[in-house]
Amino acid sequence: MTTILAIESSCDETSAAVISNGQLRSNIVATQVIHQKYGGVVPELASRAHQQHILPVVEKALEDAKVSKKDLNAIAFTRGPGLLGALLVGASFAKALALGLKVPLIEVHHMQAHVLAHFIEEPCPAFPFLCLTVSGGHTQIVLVRDALDMEIIGETQDDAVGEAFDKTAKLLNLPYPGGPLVDKYAQQGNPLAFPFPLSEMPGLNFSFSGIKTSILYFLQDKSKSNPQFVEENLADICASVQHTLVKMLLQKLRKAAKQTGVSEIAIAGGVSANSGLRKALLEMGEKEHWNVYIPRFEYCTDNAAMIAMAAHFKYIKGEFSEQTISPMPRMAF
Repeated sequence: MTTILAIESSCDETSAAVISNGQLRSNIVATQVIHQKYGGVVPELASRAHQQHILPVVEKALEDAKVSKKDLNAIAFTRGPGLLGALLVGASFAKALALGLKVPLIEVHHMQAHVLAHFIEEPCPAFPFLCLTVSGGHTQIVLVRDALDMEIIGETQDDAVGEAFDKTAKLLNLPYPGGPLVDKYAQQGNPLAFPFPLSEMPGLNFSFSGIKTSILYFLQDKSKSNPQFVEENLADICASVQHTLVKMLLQKLRKAAKQTGVSEIAIAGGVSANSGLRKALLEMGEKEHWNVYIPRFEYCTDNAAMIAMAAHFKYIKGEFSEQTISPMPRMAF
């Protein structure tokens, strides 16, 4: 039996998971609540919190999986992309543990791991499939030919869609993390109440800087004549913004499906937890005759289970790393 311990520390979640022969045995996540009072992730505080959390999180993952350190055949970790200080904590811990146990070290690309989260549970997409990976830092359409053969065929040229959600939340004076709150209020509002312009980019690429600006000007204009505009229309504003962002995502995804002829469609990343996106994708899937795959909420946000699954495929192929390896905050796909 091949048992791998995986560590995720790219941003503000400290996570460890254990996988044996492709079967997940544990997945522990420690969320850093300290960032809430600052309205966003503070990199230095994130790395300090990782240092505090990583040992108890790893111990709990091993305990829940009912394995000891001597049962481990490899140690996996997120190499990038992410915050350098946060990545260093996970990488240093993984390298030291692998060296001490004399087992191989496996580096994992964070965004590729999000795609492979679909193989944690059944049903799994068949190759090839398209995966819309959406998070606070990334918006990509990925053509997945095999577990370790992926190609970005469309991506944002400026801001990520998750950033657009979070920026909207800040403009609406919603606390951090704001994206889920926009989703919450959107469920109570009218998505057609306020129209926002759709950004157009060539090919399969995205742009979200324009809609962020239009939302800002819209709120400034409305608040001049009615200072209570946001409070009185919060649900409708959230619903309208969410409707526009989801529409922009799915228009490009549908275009990608037609261009590639691929009908196996998946979503991944933190924004894939958004209820509006999940519902709209299922509806479009029925209309377009797609097979749609949506991960469970716990596998959408940052977690070590997805790192473990990616490491499982790399272990099979014998893709191991040297002890000299370093984190890469801007790691290429």
